[in-house]
Amino acid sequence: MSPLWSLGLGFVLAFGLGPLAIRLLRTLHFGQTVREVGPQSHLKKTGTPTMGGLLFLVAATLAAVAFGPRDSLMWAALAFTWGNGLIGFADDFIKVRLHRPLGVRARTKLGLGALLGLAFGLLALGPLKLGTDVLVPFTHLVWQPDPVLFVVLVLLTGLATTNAVNLTDGLDGLAGGLGLIVAMLFSAFAVADGVFSLATFSLALAGALGGYLYYNLHPARVIMGDVGSFALGGALAAVAVLLRLEFVLVVAGFVFAIETLSVAVQVIWFRRTGRRLLRMSPLHHHMELGGMAETAVVYRFWILGLICAVLAYAAFWA
Repeated sequence: MSPLWSLGLGFVLAFGLGPLAIRLLRTLHFGQTVREVGPQSHLKKTGTPTMGGLLFLVAATLAAVAFGPRDSLMWAALAFTWGNGLIGFADDFIKVRLHRPLGVRARTKLGLGALLGLAFGLLALGPLKLGTDVLVPFTHLVWQPDPVLFVVLVLLTGLATTNAVNLTDGLDGLAGGLGLIVAMLFSAFAVADGVFSLATFSLALAGALGGYLYYNLHPARVIMGDVGSFALGGALAAVAVLLRLEFVLVVAGFVFAIETLSVAVQVIWFRRTGRRLLRMSPLHHHMELGGMAETAVVYRFWILGLICAVLAYAAFWA
């Protein structure tokens, strides 16, 4: 059966269950809390239902499992996605229900993410028998690190991607739209490699993100929360590792990388000079505070994401 069916089912499930999910989140009082130090235009988002990432996470899982093939690669991708999603869920729950704004401590999230990455790397080397080959973009070269270095690479890929998506999730539709672009691209890579389970998984994720974005576009009726951003990052990292495209993910998700880099540069610059380099980090807030409308920032980043996807496609075939 064509993997494209999972794309359609993922969209239908997320789109159809959206109103019910939003009502349920409102009933449970899972509302977003907006920091006053951010752009003032965001204060009106206070109370918007959060943890909406559960919507596309459940929809993508059901669609992927429904249209299989349900092999070990599919289950591995789902496990890593849900594992990271649970870390984000715990963070969201502590913030919105226990009213602790900082949620799970940063080092705790980092430690849990590292353990997941370590387990996933060992799984790739052991039961999955994937080997350590990693494609080098824009070359015909394949890097073959030793097993220890490969596991470290998998661990860093998971941590970097989940945190990058989390940092990018600050504007309506931004992270979801960029994630959809990368998921569609990776589905093409999976088909080219003949790995139809991962093609199905990627298309299910893309379809579910499409249905979710109907409710998340400005003005958002629901926000993905950490459960969504961590799950989305985990899904993209999982497919990249299982297809041996860790470095291609850097090209495809370069917007995520830019957002993360902007935070790192801001922190380093402030510690060294006592002044801010950007008006606010991540970069999307800097652009907003410069006078650009939220939707304008999102559309520009989507365009940049599409350009990066084209470059990653070229890197894959180079």
